[in-house]
Amino acid sequence: MSGFTHRLAQMEDLEALRGLMGRAISHLQTGFLSPDQVRASHKVMGLDTQLVHDQTYFMVEKDGALAGCGGWSWRATLYGGDESVVARAPAPLDPATDAARIRAMYTDPAFARQGVGRLVMDLCEGAARAHGFRKAEMMATLSGEPLYRACGYTPIDYIQSAAINGVRVPLIRMGKTLVA
Repeated sequence: MSGFTHRLAQMEDLEALRGLMGRAISHLQTGFLSPDQVRASHKVMGLDTQLVHDQTYFMVEKDGALAGCGGWSWRATLYGGDESVVARAPAPLDPATDAARIRAMYTDPAFARQGVGRLVMDLCEGAARAHGFRKAEMMATLSGEPLYRACGYTPIDYIQSAAINGVRVPLIRMGKTLVA
């Protein structure tokens, strides 16, 4: 992970974040999903600007280039972006009983397999722990599952997205206990 820096995303970063997400969905889902499912994924996933407003969304950079991003949330929404077909629930979670949400993790294809995802995961889990959460959950893509398993997450449920032009995207709800 040498040379990577991180910071919290700001509203002026939205265009760069959306560009990275588009590249990641189009390129990194290939091999895990059919071409139709990759196209549908753009309507299932994406940037939830609530995370940027809440200052819980991280950007990882290297030499001025955006390498990856991801966040966590103290709100009930498990996944989905501003323009996705997924219903979102901004209600606050109780750290004593609820799981923090790990959200919208993406790595630019040019930086794949260089530790960006693990760095983002460490940042998110550390922030969630600092806010009193003792567990975390996420909705994983098939391409993200190997990383999340390596980070200690286990499957809770396997689902299919709502149909988008007749196409459903497979997703995996995963969880983990956050060790203090």
